[in-house]
Amino acid sequence: MRSTHAPAVPRRRRRNRTLLAATGLVAAMALTATACGGSGADDKADGTASRSAGQGTFEIPSDIASQLEEHGIDVDEWTDGGWKDWDKDEWLSAAEDFVNPIIEGLWNPERMKSAQEADKTISTQDASADQGVSDPEPAPVEATAEKTPYHDNAAPVGKVFFDSPQGSMVCSGTVVTDVNHPGKSNLVWTAGHCVHAGQGGGWYRNIAFVPSYNDLGRPASELSDADPAEIAPYGTWWADWASTSSQWIEGGSESGGAGAAYDYAVLHVKPESGSQSLEEAAGALAVDFSAPSATEVATMGAWGYPAAAPYSGLQMFKCVDRPGRLSLSPSLPTMYRIGCTMTGGSSGGGWFRVVDGETKLVSNTSIGPSDNRWLAGPQLGRTAQTLYENMSEAYGGR
Repeated sequence: MRSTHAPAVPRRRRRNRTLLAATGLVAAMALTATACGGSGADDKADGTASRSAGQGTFEIPSDIASQLEEHGIDVDEWTDGGWKDWDKDEWLSAAEDFVNPIIEGLWNPERMKSAQEADKTISTQDASADQGVSDPEPAPVEATAEKTPYHDNAAPVGKVFFDSPQGSMVCSGTVVTDVNHPGKSNLVWTAGHCVHAGQGGGWYRNIAFVPSYNDLGRPASELSDADPAEIAPYGTWWADWASTSSQWIEGGSESGGAGAAYDYAVLHVKPESGSQSLEEAAGALAVDFSAPSATEVATMGAWGYPAAAPYSGLQMFKCVDRPGRLSLSPSLPTMYRIGCTMTGGSSGGGWFRVVDGETKLVSNTSIGPSDNRWLAGPQLGRTAQTLYENMSEAYGGR
């Protein structure tokens, strides 16, 4: 089973529009979102220190600089390339250890294009460990390409970029609303394995989010000459904090492990430049924490940027199907499962359903088989809601 885990760019000016709507979900789910454009201003947030290094000028909030220093890490050395040292003794792993200072220009278009999918697999035998609770395997559903431009059809969906000991990696993510800061959310929902390696590992580095990545869905051959605003129409947003479940940190593994049913994460992000909130720029979706049984839901849709063959990671795809149940162990919560051919790179991408006429995020892509017939995602219940609320209360107002 697979765990389907720049220089500052100008933001386009757009008028305010209704966030998201979905029609005809049983046949197909359509996400539409619009947003007002950013100012493109180079405003500095209060409490930041400006430093310069070989990669140009970047800003490190004083609290993040203090965190690095508390762990004996030199801030200038870190941003000058010291982050590439993955010595186990310095691979920060505890919840309070997350540090992710902005290195302006690190995620340029070429580096984004070359990042690889965060792929994890376990066997189908492991996936059917409790077949008495799992529903029959769904028939594969061929992923379909999202319409372009993405900013008109699925603006809150984007790519999560990060560095791991194996190199530069990609996942998918979704802008979600912030219950304590309506209309001004800077929260992104993704998978736990896109931010933390799980048991025995630590936090990944240089985590950034690009909504509506490659807005026109251009192939690789055309990206070298593409306008940077087409690659990142709403800019690059760096995580200044990340939260994932303790179950993922303690039990997640290369094969999903005991943390798979809790494989979700929330990022709080800030723009590489500018002062507008992410929701004001790209729109946002509410999260449904009611955790309905798969038997109660007619249709779910998964969105993401699959990067493993036959996909390139450069285009956004979606799958819509009736969900079933997947149990990895009688001791773990049951997961949702849909037929879908998306591959690694779609990890962390949101799953959506319509609740009282409103499209809401109900899960995220976590695991799937090595032959890419289906995807599974965690139910988002009370544990997920607590993580989300704590993130909103502690960091949402930044």
